[in-house]
Amino acid sequence: MLLGHGRLPGGRSRLAICAAGRLPALYAGSIAWDFSTDPEFQDKLDWMRGFVQEEIWPLETLLEELGWEGLMRAIAPLQDRVKGLGLWAAHLDPELGGQGFGQVKLGLMHEILGSTPIAPLVFGNAAPDSGNSEILALAGTPEQKARYLHPLLAGDLKSAFSMTEPDTAGSDPTLLRTTAVRDGEQWVINGHKWFSTNGSIADFLIVMAVTDPEARRHQRASMLIVDADTPGVTIVRDVSTMEHPWESFGRYGNHAEIRYEDVRVPAGALLGAQGAGFLISQQCLYPGRIHHCMRWLGVARRAFDMLCERSVYRYAHGSVLAEKETIQNWIADSAAQMQAARLMTLHAAWKMDAEGVLAARKEIALIKFFGAQVLHDVVDRALQAHGALGYSTDLPLEAMYRYARAARFYDGPDEVHRASVARQVLRGYEAPADGVPSEHVPTRREDARRRFAELLESVTAND
Repeated sequence: MLLGHGRLPGGRSRLAICAAGRLPALYAGSIAWDFSTDPEFQDKLDWMRGFVQEEIWPLETLLEELGWEGLMRAIAPLQDRVKGLGLWAAHLDPELGGQGFGQVKLGLMHEILGSTPIAPLVFGNAAPDSGNSEILALAGTPEQKARYLHPLLAGDLKSAFSMTEPDTAGSDPTLLRTTAVRDGEQWVINGHKWFSTNGSIADFLIVMAVTDPEARRHQRASMLIVDADTPGVTIVRDVSTMEHPWESFGRYGNHAEIRYEDVRVPAGALLGAQGAGFLISQQCLYPGRIHHCMRWLGVARRAFDMLCERSVYRYAHGSVLAEKETIQNWIADSAAQMQAARLMTLHAAWKMDAEGVLAARKEIALIKFFGAQVLHDVVDRALQAHGALGYSTDLPLEAMYRYARAARFYDGPDEVHRASVARQVLRGYEAPADGVPSEHVPTRREDARRRFAELLESVTAND
């Protein structure tokens, strides 16, 4: 699996032609660098693109009429087609019912699925179920996998991840106040959470709670599985947001406020080791961020297509918008930003595939804040070009715009990711011992004079 779609004329990759001796020496050598996608997987991507646009996009316009149950009925035959083609739950290993796709394949896949919020449901990799399935696969016991993971993958259960709290900074999860105290063969959970996505329709919740308040900052919390109908679990409300500003309850994608009051769960509800909550979450959050960034590119591409379409038919002030320099700049800037974000994201995915999660931390932090900004910029330009029509609900741009704003703080705010990148970059630098900048020209000139003294003497002698 390689990085992109670019191939030389005739459909063959540079490396293949180079191996046959048909490229200049400039391209020869042993370096493995390619931007092609293997033909078999490209065929799957082409099928996915057509399937999503022809079969799934139309359902967006019927969500209010269908409701949750109606939507599930509508997508059931589509899910069967996906399963028949071996594309269901592709983020997990085959022994867990998935396809074992690496991050690059998943990234290319999510670029297509991200164009509509319904597609991940059809392909069995919708958040938060996808992330929770990865947590269960990574840390779950055989009993936990049998009871929760396998039904989750089959679509028989829904889940939520309950970590964010209204009274502590989401950018610093070491401040969590929700506690889980061991009492014999049970854990007793008390706390207040919100923005637990799908919490109001979940069958079970994975709750992050402090189990050892005296431990080191990143070893204080653990994850526990809580059945949604456990006594003491109260779904207070679904929180209205900028993305969904109307009050509703029990809808897919809503964010629940939940109170846990003396909630008792068995000792076997603990996921992984006690105190390993942050370690487990990081193992699953990093690939999830790659998926988010590729999905954002799917949204951005759809907005970009609307921008370009608008430019070739909207007439104003003597010409169509496509002939206006400002619109041309918007199109060029959007194309450049999307291409940059795409290559950065696929490179992060490739690095994670090749070297593991920890090796790709900087690259993933980079794409998280850069990709969010690209999504916002492209949607904003498309909306501006459509004017009142773009601001209205007659087009999906206004919903995309509200969705784009949340991207800047979901899975960590931009500022935290920027700080993480800066810290990692700065580890490669140290202050000059004498306090003189390493590029100080007078100092470098004196060093060069000493190094090339004989040459300078001979040049002077010739004069």
